[in-house]
Amino acid sequence: MDRKDMPIGAKFAVIHRAFRRELDASLREMELTGAQFGALRALDRLERERGGEVSQRDIEKLCRSAHPTMTEILKKLEKKGFIEVRPSETDRRRKQIRRTDKARELDRAAFLVDEQTFVKFAADLDETRRASLEEMLDSLVSKVCGEKEGRET
Repeated sequence: MDRKDMPIGAKFAVIHRAFRRELDASLREMELTGAQFGALRALDRLERERGGEVSQRDIEKLCRSAHPTMTEILKKLEKKGFIEVRPSETDRRRKQIRRTDKARELDRAAFLVDEQTFVKFAADLDETRRASLEEMLDSLVSKVCGEKEGRET
């Protein structure tokens, strides 16, 4: 099938898979799995949104993960030094989870991988076309995330 005949959804899927491959290769170098990175991204989001304590249950909800699965993910992340688990300051029965500086550094590294991958994939585009592509993608992301309608999905 000629790429021009490929449905637009299939094109997005091909690009998504290629980006994931690049990110996964970088994560493997840091001895992380995609699930562990996803939990760290969820924790980052929850920390930024709430500014307070984040529990395992909060991360499970955002990742749509079962309790035993997330328990194992978090144990491995703690052992690798990406998170700290402490008793909650408000409820000693709960544990609060925080990212470490090592996890924050990982965020920067993942952002660089993403940026480098985009530059690699868009190498044949001049600056004007690359900027237009980024604008179009920003517009699509806003639409998909409901930002223009003032709602969150």
